[in-house]
Amino acid sequence: MFKKSKMTAKLKFEQLKFIRLDGKTKVIFLKWFYFEIPNSELEKIGKYKLRKYSITFETSKKRAIHKFNLLINRGLTQLKSVLHNKNTIYIHKNSGIPLIGTNYFGLVDRGTNLIEIKPVTGCNLNCIYCSISEGINKKTYDFLVELDYLVEEFKKLAAIKKHPVEAHINAHGESLLYAEIVDLVEELRKIKNVETISINTNGLLLTEGLIDQLIKAGLDRLNISLNAINEELCRKLADAPYNLKHLKRILAYTATKDLDIIIAPILLPGFNEDLTELIEYSIKTIKRKQKVPKLGIQNFLEYSLGRKPTKQLPWNLFYKELKNWEEHYKVKLILNPNDFGIVKDKTLKKPFKKDQIITATIICNGRYPNERLAIAKDRLISVRCNKKTGRKVRIKITRSKHNVFTGTLS
Repeated sequence: MFKKSKMTAKLKFEQLKFIRLDGKTKVIFLKWFYFEIPNSELEKIGKYKLRKYSITFETSKKRAIHKFNLLINRGLTQLKSVLHNKNTIYIHKNSGIPLIGTNYFGLVDRGTNLIEIKPVTGCNLNCIYCSISEGINKKTYDFLVELDYLVEEFKKLAAIKKHPVEAHINAHGESLLYAEIVDLVEELRKIKNVETISINTNGLLLTEGLIDQLIKAGLDRLNISLNAINEELCRKLADAPYNLKHLKRILAYTATKDLDIIIAPILLPGFNEDLTELIEYSIKTIKRKQKVPKLGIQNFLEYSLGRKPTKQLPWNLFYKELKNWEEHYKVKLILNPNDFGIVKDKTLKKPFKKDQIITATIICNGRYPNERLAIAKDRLISVRCNKKTGRKVRIKITRSKHNVFTGTLS
Protein backbone atom coordinates (compact mmCIF):
# COMPACT_ATOMS: atom_id res chain seq x y z
CA MET A 1 0.00 0.00 0.00
CA PHE A 2 1.11 3.56 -0.71
CA LYS A 3 1.46 6.02 2.11
CA LYS A 4 -1.20 8.74 1.95
CA SER A 5 1.43 11.46 2.11
CA LYS A 6 3.04 10.25 -1.12
CA MET A 7 2.10 11.59 -4.53
CA THR A 8 0.38 8.97 -6.69
CA ALA A 9 -0.69 8.78 -10.31
CA LYS A 10 -3.35 6.34 -11.51
CA LEU A 11 -3.23 5.61 -15.24
CA LYS A 12 -6.38 4.01 -16.69
CA PHE A 13 -6.66 2.28 -20.06
CA GLU A 14 -9.33 0.82 -22.33
CA GLN A 15 -7.02 -0.82 -24.88
CA LEU A 16 -4.54 -2.27 -22.39
CA LYS A 17 -5.02 -5.08 -19.88
CA PHE A 18 -2.35 -5.97 -17.30
CA ILE A 19 -1.40 -9.44 -16.07
CA ARG A 20 1.29 -9.81 -13.40
CA LEU A 21 3.80 -12.58 -14.08
CA ASP A 22 7.00 -13.68 -12.37
CA GLY A 23 9.45 -10.82 -12.89
CA LYS A 24 7.44 -9.17 -15.65
CA THR A 25 4.06 -7.74 -16.55
CA LYS A 26 2.15 -9.00 -19.57
CA VAL A 27 0.28 -6.22 -21.35
CA ILE A 28 -2.64 -7.33 -23.54
CA PHE A 29 -3.20 -4.85 -26.38
CA LEU A 30 -6.55 -4.80 -28.18
CA LYS A 31 -7.46 -8.25 -26.83
CA TRP A 32 -5.53 -10.41 -29.32
CA PHE A 33 -1.98 -9.04 -29.01
CA TYR A 34 0.51 -8.58 -26.20
CA PHE A 35 3.94 -7.42 -25.11
CA GLU A 36 5.85 -7.75 -21.85
CA ILE A 37 7.50 -5.21 -19.56
CA PRO A 38 10.12 -6.27 -16.99
CA ASN A 39 8.88 -5.32 -13.53
CA SER A 40 12.26 -3.71 -12.92
CA GLU A 41 11.40 -1.15 -15.63
CA LEU A 42 8.13 -0.32 -13.88
CA GLU A 43 9.94 0.02 -10.55
CA LYS A 44 12.22 2.65 -12.06
CA ILE A 45 9.16 4.88 -12.46
CA GLY A 46 8.19 4.34 -8.83
CA LYS A 47 6.45 1.89 -6.55
CA TYR A 48 3.37 0.67 -8.38
CA LYS A 49 0.11 -1.25 -8.08
CA LEU A 50 -1.44 -3.18 -10.93
CA ARG A 51 -5.12 -3.58 -11.62
CA LYS A 52 -6.74 -5.22 -14.64
CA TYR A 53 -7.04 -1.99 -16.62
CA SER A 54 -4.96 0.46 -14.61
CA ILE A 55 -1.56 0.98 -13.04
CA THR A 56 -0.85 3.37 -10.16
CA PHE A 57 2.63 4.79 -9.56
CA GLU A 58 4.03 6.51 -6.49
CA THR A 59 5.18 9.57 -8.44
CA SER A 60 3.78 12.67 -10.12
CA LYS A 61 1.15 12.28 -12.85
CA LYS A 62 3.33 14.07 -15.40
CA ARG A 63 6.33 11.81 -14.77
CA ALA A 64 4.22 8.64 -14.68
CA ILE A 65 2.58 9.43 -18.02
CA HIS A 66 5.86 10.34 -19.70
CA LYS A 67 7.86 7.36 -18.44
CA PHE A 68 5.10 4.79 -18.88
CA ASN A 69 4.33 5.99 -22.42
CA LEU A 70 7.95 5.33 -23.30
CA LEU A 71 7.53 1.73 -22.13
CA ILE A 72 4.26 1.39 -24.06
CA ASN A 73 5.78 2.74 -27.27
CA ARG A 74 8.69 0.34 -26.94
CA GLY A 75 6.31 -2.52 -26.23
CA LEU A 76 4.31 -1.81 -29.37
CA THR A 77 7.45 -2.49 -31.39
CA GLN A 78 7.67 -5.91 -29.71
CA LEU A 79 4.06 -7.06 -30.17
CA LYS A 80 3.13 -10.71 -30.45
CA SER A 81 -0.19 -12.34 -31.31
CA VAL A 82 -2.04 -14.11 -28.51
CA LEU A 83 -3.29 -16.90 -30.79
CA HIS A 84 -0.04 -18.12 -32.32
CA ASN A 85 2.64 -16.06 -30.56
CA LYS A 86 3.83 -14.52 -33.82
CA ASN A 87 5.72 -11.27 -34.03
CA THR A 88 3.26 -8.53 -34.93
CA ILE A 89 3.87 -5.22 -36.67
CA TYR A 90 1.60 -2.39 -35.50
CA ILE A 91 0.92 -0.07 -38.41
CA HIS A 92 -0.03 3.47 -37.46
CA LYS A 93 0.01 6.91 -39.05
CA ASN A 94 3.56 7.62 -37.91
CA SER A 95 4.93 4.20 -38.87
CA GLY A 96 5.80 5.32 -42.39
CA ILE A 97 4.04 2.24 -43.78
CA PRO A 98 1.38 2.98 -46.44
CA LEU A 99 -1.88 1.02 -46.57
CA ILE A 100 -1.94 0.30 -50.31
CA GLY A 101 0.20 -2.20 -52.16
CA THR A 102 -0.33 -5.50 -50.34
CA ASN A 103 -3.15 -8.01 -49.81
CA TYR A 104 -2.02 -8.56 -46.22
CA PHE A 105 -3.40 -5.39 -44.63
CA GLY A 106 -4.74 -1.94 -45.38
CA LEU A 107 -6.94 -1.22 -48.39
CA VAL A 108 -7.46 -3.04 -51.68
CA ASP A 109 -9.31 -1.41 -54.59
CA ARG A 110 -10.08 -3.77 -57.48
CA GLY A 111 -11.53 -1.11 -59.77
CA THR A 112 -15.11 -1.18 -58.48
CA ASN A 113 -17.19 0.69 -55.91
CA LEU A 114 -16.25 -1.99 -53.34
CA ILE A 115 -13.19 -1.26 -51.21
CA GLU A 116 -11.68 -4.09 -49.17
CA ILE A 117 -10.56 -3.17 -45.67
CA LYS A 118 -7.95 -5.41 -44.07
CA PRO A 119 -7.37 -4.32 -40.45
CA VAL A 120 -5.65 -7.41 -39.04
CA THR A 121 -4.08 -10.76 -39.89
CA GLY A 122 -4.35 -14.14 -38.20
CA CYS A 123 -7.20 -16.58 -37.66
CA ASN A 124 -8.81 -18.61 -34.89
CA LEU A 125 -9.25 -21.53 -37.31
CA ASN A 126 -6.84 -23.53 -39.44
CA CYS A 127 -9.07 -24.44 -42.39
CA ILE A 128 -7.74 -27.22 -44.58
CA TYR A 129 -8.80 -25.33 -47.74
CA CYS A 130 -7.68 -21.80 -46.78
CA SER A 131 -6.54 -19.84 -49.84
CA ILE A 132 -3.95 -17.97 -47.75
CA SER A 133 -2.98 -20.84 -45.39
CA GLU A 134 -4.08 -18.83 -42.35
CA GLY A 135 -4.02 -20.15 -38.78
CA ILE A 136 -1.12 -22.42 -37.82
CA ASN A 137 1.39 -21.89 -40.60
CA LYS A 138 4.92 -20.93 -41.61
CA LYS A 139 4.19 -17.21 -41.60
CA THR A 140 6.44 -15.36 -39.20
CA TYR A 141 4.66 -12.00 -38.85
CA ASP A 142 1.16 -10.70 -38.23
CA PHE A 143 -0.08 -7.16 -38.81
CA LEU A 144 -2.42 -4.86 -36.91
CA VAL A 145 -3.56 -1.49 -38.28
CA GLU A 146 -4.41 1.54 -36.15
CA LEU A 147 -8.10 2.44 -36.41
CA ASP A 148 -7.70 6.17 -37.05
CA TYR A 149 -5.08 5.61 -39.75
CA LEU A 150 -7.23 2.99 -41.49
CA VAL A 151 -10.31 5.22 -41.53
CA GLU A 152 -8.35 8.29 -42.65
CA GLU A 153 -6.86 6.47 -45.64
CA PHE A 154 -10.20 4.83 -46.48
CA LYS A 155 -11.84 8.26 -46.70
CA LYS A 156 -9.25 9.38 -49.25
CA LEU A 157 -9.84 6.32 -51.41
CA ALA A 158 -13.64 6.45 -51.12
CA ALA A 159 -13.60 10.11 -52.16
CA ILE A 160 -12.50 9.26 -55.72
CA LYS A 161 -15.41 6.88 -56.31
CA LYS A 162 -18.30 7.97 -58.54
CA HIS A 163 -20.81 5.45 -57.18
CA PRO A 164 -22.03 4.66 -53.65
CA VAL A 165 -19.32 2.67 -51.89
CA GLU A 166 -19.37 -0.71 -50.17
CA ALA A 167 -16.88 -0.84 -47.30
CA HIS A 168 -16.05 -4.54 -47.17
CA ILE A 169 -14.14 -5.62 -44.05
CA ASN A 170 -12.28 -8.67 -45.28
CA ALA A 171 -9.23 -9.42 -43.15
CA HIS A 172 -6.30 -11.57 -44.26
CA GLY A 173 -7.65 -14.07 -41.76
CA GLU A 174 -10.57 -13.52 -39.34
CA SER A 175 -12.04 -10.01 -39.32
CA LEU A 176 -13.42 -10.26 -35.78
CA LEU A 177 -9.88 -10.53 -34.38
CA TYR A 178 -9.86 -6.77 -34.85
CA ALA A 179 -10.90 -5.71 -31.36
CA GLU A 180 -12.08 -2.29 -32.58
CA ILE A 181 -14.42 -3.78 -35.17
CA VAL A 182 -17.47 -1.96 -33.77
CA ASP A 183 -15.62 1.37 -33.75
CA LEU A 184 -14.45 0.71 -37.31
CA VAL A 185 -18.02 0.14 -38.50
CA GLU A 186 -19.19 3.23 -36.64
CA GLU A 187 -16.51 5.42 -38.25
CA LEU A 188 -17.17 4.02 -41.72
CA ARG A 189 -20.89 4.76 -41.32
CA LYS A 190 -20.07 8.46 -40.87
CA ILE A 191 -18.52 8.66 -44.35
CA LYS A 192 -20.97 10.32 -46.71
CA ASN A 193 -20.71 8.09 -49.79
CA VAL A 194 -20.52 4.76 -47.93
CA GLU A 195 -23.78 2.99 -48.69
CA THR A 196 -23.04 -0.56 -47.50
CA ILE A 197 -20.80 -1.96 -44.77
CA SER A 198 -20.16 -5.70 -44.78
CA ILE A 199 -17.93 -8.11 -42.86
CA ASN A 200 -16.47 -11.47 -43.86
CA THR A 201 -16.22 -13.77 -40.83
CA ASN A 202 -16.34 -17.41 -39.77
CA GLY A 203 -18.80 -16.20 -37.13
CA LEU A 204 -17.44 -18.16 -34.17
CA LEU A 205 -16.41 -15.02 -32.27
CA LEU A 206 -19.84 -13.45 -32.61
CA THR A 207 -22.09 -12.99 -29.60
CA GLU A 208 -25.60 -11.61 -29.31
CA GLY A 209 -24.15 -8.51 -27.67
CA LEU A 210 -21.63 -8.00 -30.47
CA ILE A 211 -24.36 -8.42 -33.09
CA ASP A 212 -26.40 -5.70 -31.38
CA GLN A 213 -23.38 -3.39 -31.20
CA LEU A 214 -22.54 -3.92 -34.87
CA ILE A 215 -26.11 -3.20 -35.94
CA LYS A 216 -26.20 -0.04 -33.83
CA ALA A 217 -22.86 1.02 -35.34
CA GLY A 218 -24.30 0.70 -38.84
CA LEU A 219 -23.40 -2.75 -40.19
CA ASP A 220 -25.50 -3.87 -43.17
CA ARG A 221 -24.38 -7.42 -43.84
CA LEU A 222 -22.50 -10.42 -42.45
CA ASN A 223 -20.93 -12.93 -44.82
CA ILE A 224 -20.61 -16.14 -42.79
CA SER A 225 -18.25 -18.87 -44.02
CA LEU A 226 -20.23 -21.86 -42.78
CA ASN A 227 -19.39 -25.02 -44.75
CA ALA A 228 -21.63 -27.68 -43.21
CA ILE A 229 -24.21 -28.23 -40.48
CA ASN A 230 -22.55 -31.37 -39.20
CA GLU A 231 -20.23 -30.48 -36.34
CA GLU A 232 -17.76 -33.30 -37.01
CA LEU A 233 -17.39 -32.20 -40.63
CA CYS A 234 -17.07 -28.56 -39.55
CA ARG A 235 -14.21 -29.50 -37.22
CA LYS A 236 -12.54 -31.52 -39.96
CA LEU A 237 -12.72 -28.64 -42.44
CA ALA A 238 -11.64 -26.05 -39.85
CA ASP A 239 -8.90 -28.29 -38.42
CA ALA A 240 -9.73 -26.72 -35.06
CA PRO A 241 -12.37 -26.84 -32.29
CA TYR A 242 -15.69 -25.72 -33.78
CA ASN A 243 -18.77 -24.78 -31.77
CA LEU A 244 -21.48 -25.25 -34.38
CA LYS A 245 -24.25 -25.08 -31.78
CA HIS A 246 -23.07 -21.58 -30.79
CA LEU A 247 -22.88 -20.41 -34.40
CA LYS A 248 -26.37 -21.71 -35.22
CA ARG A 249 -27.73 -19.95 -32.15
CA ILE A 250 -26.06 -16.71 -33.24
CA LEU A 251 -27.40 -17.06 -36.78
CA ALA A 252 -30.92 -17.67 -35.48
CA TYR A 253 -30.62 -14.55 -33.32
CA THR A 254 -29.20 -12.45 -36.15
CA ALA A 255 -31.95 -13.58 -38.52
CA THR A 256 -34.49 -11.77 -36.30
CA LYS A 257 -32.59 -8.49 -36.66
CA ASP A 258 -32.36 -5.86 -39.38
CA LEU A 259 -29.10 -7.26 -40.71
CA ASP A 260 -28.56 -9.18 -43.93
CA ILE A 261 -26.81 -12.56 -43.74
CA ILE A 262 -25.12 -14.50 -46.50
CA ILE A 263 -24.16 -18.10 -45.74
CA ALA A 264 -21.05 -18.56 -47.88
CA PRO A 265 -19.76 -22.15 -47.96
CA ILE A 266 -16.81 -23.41 -49.99
CA LEU A 267 -17.68 -26.47 -52.07
CA LEU A 268 -14.85 -28.98 -51.61
CA PRO A 269 -15.03 -32.16 -53.72
CA GLY A 270 -14.68 -35.21 -51.51
CA PHE A 271 -15.68 -33.33 -48.36
CA ASN A 272 -18.94 -31.37 -48.57
CA GLU A 273 -20.04 -31.60 -52.20
CA ASP A 274 -23.59 -32.37 -51.07
CA LEU A 275 -24.71 -29.02 -49.68
CA THR A 276 -28.43 -29.80 -49.66
CA GLU A 277 -28.75 -29.80 -45.86
CA LEU A 278 -26.90 -26.48 -45.60
CA ILE A 279 -29.08 -24.94 -48.32
CA GLU A 280 -32.23 -26.11 -46.53
CA TYR A 281 -30.90 -24.80 -43.21
CA SER A 282 -30.13 -21.38 -44.74
CA ILE A 283 -33.57 -21.07 -46.34
CA LYS A 284 -35.26 -22.07 -43.08
CA THR A 285 -33.13 -19.78 -40.89
CA ILE A 286 -33.02 -16.60 -43.00
CA LYS A 287 -36.70 -15.83 -43.55
CA ARG A 288 -36.75 -12.03 -43.79
CA LYS A 289 -36.50 -10.26 -47.12
CA GLN A 290 -32.93 -9.17 -47.84
CA LYS A 291 -31.19 -6.82 -50.26
CA VAL A 292 -28.85 -9.67 -51.22
CA PRO A 293 -29.14 -13.46 -51.71
CA LYS A 294 -29.13 -15.72 -48.65
CA LEU A 295 -26.47 -18.05 -50.03
CA GLY A 296 -23.16 -17.48 -51.75
CA ILE A 297 -21.74 -20.91 -52.57
CA GLN A 298 -18.13 -20.66 -53.70
CA ASN A 299 -16.01 -23.07 -55.69
CA PHE A 300 -12.79 -24.22 -54.04
CA LEU A 301 -9.89 -22.61 -55.89
CA GLU A 302 -6.27 -23.71 -55.83
CA TYR A 303 -3.81 -20.94 -54.93
CA SER A 304 -0.03 -21.16 -54.92
CA LEU A 305 0.21 -20.21 -51.23
CA GLY A 306 -3.05 -21.87 -50.19
CA ARG A 307 -3.84 -25.30 -48.77
CA LYS A 308 -4.91 -27.94 -51.29
CA PRO A 309 -6.82 -30.84 -49.68
CA THR A 310 -8.55 -31.70 -52.97
CA LYS A 311 -8.77 -30.79 -56.64
CA GLN A 312 -10.80 -27.84 -57.84
CA LEU A 313 -14.16 -28.76 -59.38
CA PRO A 314 -14.26 -27.73 -63.06
CA TRP A 315 -16.32 -24.56 -63.48
CA ASN A 316 -18.86 -26.16 -65.82
CA LEU A 317 -19.61 -28.85 -63.23
CA PHE A 318 -19.74 -26.29 -60.42
CA TYR A 319 -22.33 -24.16 -62.22
CA LYS A 320 -24.28 -27.25 -63.25
CA GLU A 321 -24.55 -28.20 -59.57
CA LEU A 322 -25.66 -24.69 -58.62
CA LYS A 323 -28.29 -24.68 -61.37
CA ASN A 324 -29.70 -28.01 -60.18
CA TRP A 325 -29.98 -26.69 -56.62
CA GLU A 326 -31.50 -23.44 -57.85
CA GLU A 327 -34.24 -25.28 -59.71
CA HIS A 328 -34.94 -27.66 -56.84
CA TYR A 329 -35.01 -25.10 -54.01
CA LYS A 330 -36.21 -22.03 -55.96
CA VAL A 331 -33.39 -19.95 -54.51
CA LYS A 332 -30.81 -17.83 -56.31
CA LEU A 333 -27.35 -19.42 -56.22
CA ILE A 334 -25.64 -18.31 -59.44
CA LEU A 335 -24.57 -14.83 -58.45
CA ASN A 336 -22.93 -11.88 -60.15
CA PRO A 337 -21.65 -8.46 -58.99
CA ASN A 338 -25.00 -6.83 -59.80
CA ASP A 339 -26.61 -8.85 -57.00
CA PHE A 340 -24.52 -6.81 -54.57
CA GLY A 341 -24.63 -3.46 -56.34
CA ILE A 342 -20.98 -3.78 -57.37
CA VAL A 343 -20.07 -1.81 -60.49
CA LYS A 344 -16.86 -0.70 -62.16
CA ASP A 345 -15.62 2.59 -60.77
CA LYS A 346 -12.74 5.03 -60.83
CA THR A 347 -9.61 3.64 -59.22
CA LEU A 348 -6.18 4.81 -58.14
CA LYS A 349 -3.50 5.16 -60.76
CA LYS A 350 -0.76 2.55 -60.59
CA PRO A 351 2.68 4.13 -60.15
CA PHE A 352 4.42 1.00 -61.49
CA LYS A 353 3.91 -1.41 -64.38
CA LYS A 354 4.77 -5.08 -64.61
CA ASP A 355 8.43 -5.66 -65.57
CA GLN A 356 9.37 -2.11 -64.56
CA ILE A 357 12.56 -1.78 -62.49
CA ILE A 358 12.27 0.63 -59.57
CA THR A 359 14.26 1.75 -56.54
CA ALA A 360 12.53 1.15 -53.21
CA THR A 361 13.34 1.14 -49.49
CA ILE A 362 12.81 -1.88 -47.25
CA ILE A 363 10.29 -0.73 -44.64
CA CYS A 364 9.43 -3.89 -42.64
CA ASN A 365 9.23 -7.67 -42.63
CA GLY A 366 6.60 -9.46 -44.69
CA ARG A 367 4.45 -12.33 -43.50
CA TYR A 368 6.70 -15.11 -44.71
CA PRO A 369 10.31 -16.02 -43.90
CA ASN A 370 12.72 -14.12 -46.16
CA GLU A 371 9.97 -11.76 -47.28
CA ARG A 372 10.20 -8.00 -46.93
CA LEU A 373 7.86 -5.13 -47.71
CA ALA A 374 9.46 -2.23 -49.53
CA ILE A 375 8.07 1.24 -50.13
CA ALA A 376 8.19 3.49 -53.19
CA LYS A 377 5.81 6.25 -54.33
CA ASP A 378 3.51 5.61 -51.36
CA ARG A 379 3.00 1.96 -52.32
CA LEU A 380 4.14 -1.28 -50.72
CA ILE A 381 5.92 -3.93 -52.75
CA SER A 382 6.35 -7.50 -51.50
CA VAL A 383 9.78 -8.92 -52.33
CA ARG A 384 11.48 -12.17 -51.34
CA CYS A 385 14.79 -11.19 -49.74
CA ASN A 386 16.40 -10.76 -46.32
CA LYS A 387 17.62 -7.18 -46.68
CA LYS A 388 17.58 -5.03 -43.55
CA THR A 389 15.00 -2.32 -42.88
CA GLY A 390 16.09 1.00 -44.35
CA ARG A 391 18.13 -0.60 -47.13
CA LYS A 392 17.54 0.73 -50.66
CA VAL A 393 17.01 -2.00 -53.26
CA ARG A 394 16.30 -2.28 -56.97
CA ILE A 395 13.16 -4.29 -57.66
CA LYS A 396 11.68 -5.69 -60.85
CA ILE A 397 7.88 -5.55 -60.59
CA THR A 398 6.36 -8.97 -61.29
CA ARG A 399 2.76 -8.13 -60.35
CA SER A 400 0.90 -4.82 -60.42
CA LYS A 401 -2.77 -5.80 -60.65
CA HIS A 402 -5.16 -3.70 -58.56
CA ASN A 403 -2.29 -1.71 -57.02
CA VAL A 404 -1.04 -4.85 -55.27
CA PHE A 405 2.65 -5.18 -56.06
CA THR A 406 5.18 -7.98 -55.87
CA GLY A 407 8.69 -8.03 -57.23
CA THR A 408 12.11 -9.62 -57.28
CA LEU A 409 15.49 -8.09 -56.58
CA SER A 410 17.07 -6.76 -59.73
